[in-house]
Amino acid sequence: MNNELLRSLISSKVPEAEFSGEETQFLNVIIKPEDLRTLTEFLRNDPQTKLDFLFCMTAVDWMTHFFTVYHLRSTETDQTLVIKVKINDRENPEVETVCDIWKTAEFHEREVYDLFGIKFKNHPDLRRILLEDDWVGYPLRKDYKDEANIVEL
Repeated sequence: MNNELLRSLISSKVPEAEFSGEETQFLNVIIKPEDLRTLTEFLRNDPQTKLDFLFCMTAVDWMTHFFTVYHLRSTETDQTLVIKVKINDRENPEVETVCDIWKTAEFHEREVYDLFGIKFKNHPDLRRILLEDDWVGYPLRKDYKDEANIVEL
C-alpha cells in the first residue's frame, strides 16, 4: 500500500486528520486524543493496513502542547506509519491507552508517563518505571526544574 492510499483510508475514518511527511519515508498523521482508539483499532485490524507492530512510542513537549508519537509497522506488508496525537491540556495531559491493541505499548506508555506526566486512561499498570516512586516532576518536560543538578532548558 502506498502513502496516498493509506492517507485516503485514514481520512475516511478521521476526516479532520492532518498529514505531513510526504517528503519523508513515513507518512505522518496528526489527530486529536479522542480519535486515537478509532484510528488505531482500524489500522490494526483492517486487512488493507495490518499495522500489527508498535515498534516505538514516545512523546514530545512543544511548551504549548504535547504530542504522543506512535511508530507502527505491518509485519506482512512492511508499511510504516507515524501517528501523532496532539494534547493541548498541559495541566492534565491524558490520552487513551493502546496497550490492549499493541502489547508493546504497555511499557512505552509507562515510560512516557514517568518522564512527561502524560496519563494513559485505562492502562492496566500506570506507574513510574524508571524513576523512584517519590520523584517530583517529569524530567523530559521543557518546564522541568532540577535544582540538584541545575538542569535548565
